[in-house]
Amino acid sequence: MAGPSRVADISHAVVPGVPMIGAPAPEARLALYWAPGYDDPLHRLGSAWLGRDAESGAPMHQPVLPGLDIAELTADPRGYGLHATLKPPFRLAVSWVEAVAAAEALAARTAPFALPPLAVADLDGFLALRETTPCPALHALADACVEALDACRAPPGEAELARRRRHGLTARQEALLTRFGYPHVLEEWRFHVTLTRRLSAAEKAVVLPAVTEFLGDAPARPRLVSELALFTQAKAGAPFLIAERLPLRGAA
Repeated sequence: MAGPSRVADISHAVVPGVPMIGAPAPEARLALYWAPGYDDPLHRLGSAWLGRDAESGAPMHQPVLPGLDIAELTADPRGYGLHATLKPPFRLAVSWVEAVAAAEALAARTAPFALPPLAVADLDGFLALRETTPCPALHALADACVEALDACRAPPGEAELARRRRHGLTARQEALLTRFGYPHVLEEWRFHVTLTRRLSAAEKAVVLPAVTEFLGDAPARPRLVSELALFTQAKAGAPFLIAERLPLRGAA
């Protein structure tokens, strides 16, 4: 089942089959993410945990955490929507139509594949859904997304580069930042669906069992990676929204 139809809010309305005239708004960003299918229980439960549905943009009622403010704990991932990053957000150097065409071409030559069961895990202090077994096809897809859309990417500004470097990068991460505008791609990439900000040990003791119980068996259910989710952000600070779901149509 497909989600509700959306028009990407870049700077022009997008009409299927009609090229978009002019450049996108300078602050607009596009990203390729993995997101649960619209009819996947994980979409509903994960969106409710974060407090926003990235498909519709609607706020959602969050569960109560004893002694903690769940809205504050999930504020950062809520803005991005429930997702795992494949191609990190970037400003466009080409038209919206050209960028979508590049993403569609990638989807057309990529075959669907099984996603391993997911589980809540601690990743560098924040909680995220992670795959429970290695998945080479998943890593290959992330690599392909980074490389296939790189010609569509405008280079990051000096302020963004400085922000990426603020916490220190390895020599390889610095090289990836210079080449692809983001340090955690290719062999530095890790699949993760972010569920919280970084937590203290006391917070984690409350939140880890709570989110595990709230999501139930939804993360571990069998599912295919059968589409790319194209997310957009109209301007800095705006929430990300799913603009397109592009089915994978390659031969297995």
